[in-house]
Amino acid sequence: MTMQKTITVFIVLLLLISSVQYSCKESTTKETGSVDSIFQQPVWVGPSAGQIPYYSRPDGKLIWYGHQLISNTAKYLGPKGSVMQITNGMNCQNCHLQAGTKPWGNNYAAVYSTYPKFRDRSGGIETIYKRINDCIERSLNGTALDTTSKEIQAMYAYIKWLGEDINKGEKPKGSGIADLPYLNRAADPVKGKTVFVQKCETCHASNGEGQLNIDGITYTYPPLWGKNSYNTGAGLFRLSRFAGYVKNNMPQETDYHAPQLSDEEAWDVAAYVNSQPRPSKDLSNDWPDVSKKPVDHPFGPYADTFSEQQHKFGPYGPIKDYREKQKKSVSKN
Repeated sequence: MTMQKTITVFIVLLLLISSVQYSCKESTTKETGSVDSIFQQPVWVGPSAGQIPYYSRPDGKLIWYGHQLISNTAKYLGPKGSVMQITNGMNCQNCHLQAGTKPWGNNYAAVYSTYPKFRDRSGGIETIYKRINDCIERSLNGTALDTTSKEIQAMYAYIKWLGEDINKGEKPKGSGIADLPYLNRAADPVKGKTVFVQKCETCHASNGEGQLNIDGITYTYPPLWGKNSYNTGAGLFRLSRFAGYVKNNMPQETDYHAPQLSDEEAWDVAAYVNSQPRPSKDLSNDWPDVSKKPVDHPFGPYADTFSEQQHKFGPYGPIKDYREKQKKSVSKN
């Protein structure tokens, strides 16, 4: 084959590959589609900070400020915050990875499309403002922002911008945290400690305190327990949320294409981390209808006969089966 023919064939192949990739990518103005292969549905990937319309929209600067608050919360709102000092020093993106844009990384994909909505935890309709403040009070163990403040308005603007192209009520693939299958046994903190030492300790330190940046203001790797970590009211204090989160995102640089933890390792390390001391929160107003508590909610009372220990660590299958039988019994009557 001559050099000219070789080059021609190469160019044709490149064009064919490009056309296949384009046809499989979700079409959005922010290029938020991503696919594993041509046989799978697109997975939501949020737009980058470089796509924020800083000058082209009236709310562009507010959106940018919201991104900054979420990616570097401690700089503005932490113990040494430049605006106010109301949080524990963690950043929102320590839990909502890549400023809420990473697939299965506890992202914000479906927030704007699904709020306001009724939530069983509060027993009422919640707005995005309420959801933001819940995170500040629970995951950042802090004090709620005034909903008229520039800071909460900026975070709202950023979250809205991320999800404004998604149809109302829709929850795209890759939203939030992936659900892992339940184990047929209880999650084991002892086994989880082995996983932590082998795969987590390098970044989060041996006693879970994380690693601060050189500036001493924000964390490179956040604390997983202790006085500066999330409190007992945070979503990640539920084992299913923590296990699903670490499965597709940890250790560092992991994503859902190539997880480094097995399902069992993810459940066990969740049990270990959430067995460690952390700030507590008054949850007396949560779950006014106790029958709506998730199977892994770690605090009673419950509308079933299973122990608090089993609700915290599992196995969850028997609890789920019991609840399904109760629903069928009620529906028959």
